[in-house]
Amino acid sequence: MIQSEKLENQEFLKKSIRHLESRGFESIKADLEGFEHPKSYLKKSSGMHVTPDIVAIKNGRKYFFDISLKSEKHSLLKSKWLFLDTLSRMKSNRFKIITTKGHYKFTNTLMEDLNMGGDHLMKV
Repeated sequence: MIQSEKLENQEFLKKSIRHLESRGFESIKADLEGFEHPKSYLKKSSGMHVTPDIVAIKNGRKYFFDISLKSEKHSLLKSKWLFLDTLSRMKSNRFKIITTKGHYKFTNTLMEDLNMGGDHLMKV
C-alpha cells in the first residue's frame, strides 16, 4: 500500500494484523497507532524510502507484508514490491502480499508483470 493510502485503509490493516496474529505471527510491527513502526529502507536508485506495511516474526524467520488494494499508482507499488522481495531474499527472510476479495485480479496482474509466483500471495 502506498503511504498516502494508509490513512484510508486502516481498518483493512487492522484486520490483516488480527489474521496474522491468529496464524501464529509474533513481534508484529505496523504503521498503526499502538504498534511499533517498522524500519524504513532507502532505495538508493530513486532516493525513495520504502517501509513495509507489516513486519512480523514466525518460527524465528522475519516476514515482510505489503497490503495490495486497487491503486492508481501501479509503478510505485511495483517498485516497492520488487524492492521488498529483493531485500527479503538477500537476508533469507520472506515477503508476502496481503489482499482481499475484490482486489485479487488487480494484485495478480501486478504480480504477473513482476514475474512473482503465487507463493507470495496471502488472501484475507
